[in-house]
Amino acid sequence: MQAFLIRWLFNAVAVYVAARIVPGVRTPDFVGAIVAALILGVVNAIIRPIVLLLTLPVNILTLGLFTLVINTLMLYLVAWIAPSYLQLSGFGAAFLGALLITIISAVLSRVIAG
Repeated sequence: MQAFLIRWLFNAVAVYVAARIVPGVRTPDFVGAIVAALILGVVNAIIRPIVLLLTLPVNILTLGLFTLVINTLMLYLVAWIAPSYLQLSGFGAAFLGALLITIISAVLSRVIAG
C-alpha cells in the first residue's frame, strides 16, 4: 500500500510540473494534479495494457516508439474523464505532457524510492 501511495505522489508531482512547464497542459492546483494522477494510475493499470496488446504489431514496427503515442492517448483519456482536473489544448501539448510526466515519474521513482 505504501508503494502505491509513493508512486501516486510521484505521478501527482509529475502532472503538476508538466502543467507548469508545458503550454497547453493545465491543472487548477496541486489537488487537481493529485486527482488527475489517481485517474491516470487507474487508466494505466486497466486500459493501457489492453491498448498495448492490441497495438503490439505497430509497436514492434516502430521499435517501441508507438508507446509514446499510447501514453499521449492515456493522458487524453484522463483529460476527457476529468476535464475540471486536467485540460489539454492539443495533441502536441498532450504528447509533451505525457513525455514529461513519464520522465519525471521515472526519475523520482529511481532516485527517491531506489
